Amino acid sequence: MMNGQGRVSPGTAAPRKERSCSWLNIWVFLIFALPVKAAFVTICLVALLDGSYGQYKTLLQNSTEWYCVPSSSAEKMDGWMCCPKGWRFFQASCYYLSPDTMSWAESEQNCTGMGSQLVVINSKAEQEFLFNLAKEKVTNIYETKYYIGLAAYENGQWQWVDQTPYENTPMWTHPSCLSEQDLNAHHSLAH
Repeated sequence: MMNGQGRVSPGTAAPRKERSCSWLNIWVFLIFALPVKAAFVTICLVALLDGSYGQYKTLLQNSTEWYCVPSSSAEKMDGWMCCPKGWRFFQASCYYLSPDTMSWAESEQNCTGMGSQLVVINSKAEQEFLFNLAKEKVTNIYETKYYIGLAAYENGQWQWVDQTPYENTPMWTHPSCLSEQDLNAHHSLAH
């Protein structure tokens, strides 16, 4: 009870103050903030990784099974190089021999649709790998032909699909490696 001077009389309880449940508000906030924060971190991580896949983004999205080998490359942080099932790994790239018969333009479009491109051959070792890969896939290498990413444009000069100019090098020693063929129906070789 209060006396006339606004003081509490002895033997009476102090007036009750309104108490807020601030500790409850903090827990409710934390419980709801944690999933939002986790979602934000996940979105940022996916966006970061999304940019690092480059040309393999579509390839990764379209394939559900993988073949992985340990990576000896210092540039690969995860220590593995993976190719979709049915593709072959060689020197940090994945290769695919299409069983479908198509024109060069259709082959190029098919490879692009898989997040890839017709193969650009950069070394004698890569050429040998591709030649041996083609031999594994067919019974008679001279009856089955594969397109590579080399085309002659209006000026008559050969150019790779990645816009690298073709340089006549000694690596093209096999007689059937580079000749102007009928562009109607061959298989594609994706890289």
